[in-house]
Amino acid sequence: MEVATPVVLAPMAGITNPAYRQLCLEQGAGLYVCEMITSRGIVERNPRTHAMLQFAPGETTRSVQLYGVDPATMARAAAILATDFGVHHIDINLGCPVPKVTRRGGGGVLPWKRDRLAALLQQTVAAADAHGVPVTMKTRLGIDADHLTYLDAGHIAQDAGIAAVALHGRTVQQAYAGQADWDAIGTLADALDIPVLGNGDVWEASDALRMVEQTGCAGVVIGRGCLGRPWLFRDLADAFAGRDTRHLPTLGEVAAMVRRHAELLAEIHGERHGCTDLRKHMAWYFKGFPVGGDLRRGLASISSFAELDALLAQLDADAPFPTSELGAPRGRQGTPRDKVTLPQGWLDSRTLGDEDLSAAESDVSGG
Repeated sequence: MEVATPVVLAPMAGITNPAYRQLCLEQGAGLYVCEMITSRGIVERNPRTHAMLQFAPGETTRSVQLYGVDPATMARAAAILATDFGVHHIDINLGCPVPKVTRRGGGGVLPWKRDRLAALLQQTVAAADAHGVPVTMKTRLGIDADHLTYLDAGHIAQDAGIAAVALHGRTVQQAYAGQADWDAIGTLADALDIPVLGNGDVWEASDALRMVEQTGCAGVVIGRGCLGRPWLFRDLADAFAGRDTRHLPTLGEVAAMVRRHAELLAEIHGERHGCTDLRKHMAWYFKGFPVGGDLRRGLASISSFAELDALLAQLDADAPFPTSELGAPRGRQGTPRDKVTLPQGWLDSRTLGDEDLSAAESDVSGG
């Protein structure tokens, strides 16, 4: 698979549904990944899981992030994605820091167990390869500063036939706090023959170019930086094409984007549920703009297009974009965790042996 613009929309739980992916796709080129899907839910034909596997009309490349801890289940899920859902690319989640994932030995703590990682990657790649579907993985630096895994995981992935590795320059313990370690991204890019993508603290298109120049990575993965800013993908497409542009929408243009987002959500969920889902995006869209408290509260509680239109009409359409927000972190940040939630005895050995973790895989979500 060739991605002409080396930009990937990171899968974010509850965010990167078909509507948001379509909205970003309309702004610029790249690869747009569906929010994380559990392998057990796919294999067991869970209706809620299968309902998440929807794709927008513009998604000519269907990309899904897959989560699991059991190699056989992951392999079966990969085959189902390829045959039943026409998926063209599978990304494996090995970076989620959410406690309900890590306590089961999944997400960002799974690479600590070398044998489990190798088996999971090898079997998933083999199942997907039978249908011509490339598999990538997204991971973190490690569990914490004393238990780094990214170099080992990168080599294991390369040996297993993984097509590319995306590295978030933070540990599981850091979650989304602190500064991403771009030097580690460069270290991994130098160590592997397959493409390495960088993730973490890319807030503007200029950050993406700087990351590629500084680390030698093959491309960037964008997560929190695009929250409330789908037009960032337009800037990114221009930047990687050598065009020095930056789109600074007025408040009226942002309002039009919000309305488009609502329409796309309504096509999936219906008007009421679509508007309800849009509520969580409002603070991101209007961050820094001169929008009064009552109006903000109203936008965060809409239930219909009529309510939305009435509120959007009250905005000062000519208000300029707040340049103070450029380069500023967006979305969740928080503080590092005191400790990472792990299965008992997880750090005692770098291998899992014959212990069966298949029962640990359940319907979980994270980012």
